[in-house]
Amino acid sequence: MSRKNQTLGEFIIENQSSFKYSSGELSSLLNSIRLAAKVVNHEVNKAGLVDIIGAAGDTNIQGEDQQKLDVYANDKFIQTLTKRNIVCGIASEEEDDFITINSQDENHQNKYVVLIDPLDGSSNIDVNVSVGTIFSIYRRVTPVGTPVQLEDFLQKGSEQVAAGYVVYGTSTMLVYTTGDGVNGFTLNPAIGSFYLSHPAMEFPEDGSIYSVNEGNYIHFPQGIKNYIKFCQEENESENRPYTSRYIGSLVSDFHRNMIKGGIYMYPQSLKNPEGKLRLLYECNPMAFLAEQAKGKSSDGFTRTLDVVPTELHQRIPFICGSKNMVEKAESFMQKEK
Repeated sequence: MSRKNQTLGEFIIENQSSFKYSSGELSSLLNSIRLAAKVVNHEVNKAGLVDIIGAAGDTNIQGEDQQKLDVYANDKFIQTLTKRNIVCGIASEEEDDFITINSQDENHQNKYVVLIDPLDGSSNIDVNVSVGTIFSIYRRVTPVGTPVQLEDFLQKGSEQVAAGYVVYGTSTMLVYTTGDGVNGFTLNPAIGSFYLSHPAMEFPEDGSIYSVNEGNYIHFPQGIKNYIKFCQEENESENRPYTSRYIGSLVSDFHRNMIKGGIYMYPQSLKNPEGKLRLLYECNPMAFLAEQAKGKSSDGFTRTLDVVPTELHQRIPFICGSKNMVEKAESFMQKEK
């Protein structure tokens, strides 16, 4: 029985018997992510004191301007995961292609691949608003002992072994699942340890918050426009109008909605007809977390975790949050199909 205020390391050891696959390797992998998160957190927290804020001067594969902290976080997570010799491949939102990692120990053949968004919402750094890291872990499908292939990364979200995020906010939290519920750990900066602070996290079945970039309203499909109007209508018996809250950092918006109850939407639009968020680095891990926390996720028609990826940087529409709210949004989408 997990107890509140135990460390993340203790929690991983205590619960590793429930992990889907080889517990020792997955435990080491989660501990490596914990270490890298602490290193990135340290840099994020002094962003205004050192030359780490602002644009790096390059664009990533998405065509987005890279921030200096994007590059720093990407390097730190890749370095930590590579040096620990526990994964066979890494795919990052900031890299053009996946990275093959050759095992340094001939007797130890790594079985896991990691997909990561090293610094979600990094444009918020300059204005001191919360950002985060999102990660997703799969067991490879090609033979162990051979170089990883693209197909090891292009797996449906339902095949995830673990997923989670780190939110660098007023406090730093690491939230993750291995398919047996969702638990949150808060970093104590005085001693550098994460402690279980939010056991068995769950979305309220209903909520009163909707999170969407309403600046893009005119470009949204009609079903989403109708749902937004529904959220804004006065209806005392249904506790409407809902409250609009949008931070612009998926990790932060998702985290708030899971605690308070709400829905996050980034639909397709005239500007982004395929959607804006990345399936492998953002949508799949968040959808896995949502379902493990009794929430729901889809594109308005199809369950997110059932989408078959076709490319590393694939984008899709994304609706995620409290179950009843997502189902209501889906009903508006399907009426306008």
